[in-house]
Amino acid sequence: KRNVEALNGSVSIRSEAGKGTRVQIRLPLTLAILDGLTVRVGKEAYVLPLLSIVETLRPSPSDVRTLLGKGEILVVRGESLPFIRLHATFELDDATTEPSLGIVAIVESAGRRYGLLIDEVIGQQQIVIKNLEANYRKLDAVM
Repeated sequence: KRNVEALNGSVSIRSEAGKGTRVQIRLPLTLAILDGLTVRVGKEAYVLPLLSIVETLRPSPSDVRTLLGKGEILVVRGESLPFIRLHATFELDDATTEPSLGIVAIVESAGRRYGLLIDEVIGQQQIVIKNLEANYRKLDAVM
């Protein structure tokens, strides 16, 4: 009951002799619903906000270039984009390391575009997001 109330919800219990017990849990609908593209990198699945995705493509080996001291870029139709290998960022094994064998999701955030190397597009779905800090900060095990 305490956990439900911490989420600004309520629990009610009604019993009738010979009929049974009814437990009702009410939770607020203050949730964010996000349309997302579920992708796989290695054995892990991630959701990219659909509104941030410009396109997905399979690059050719010559599309990815290394800039001395500045990392890698992806050249798409003459535009140079920062190129991020998600498997390296998240230190994942069993992921596609060769860009031409994977898929690149071009995403836009704060007016800038980036190329993210992923293994596979799983599908599109709606994701429910709730602020964990607000709900669970009172628990000793959550920091």
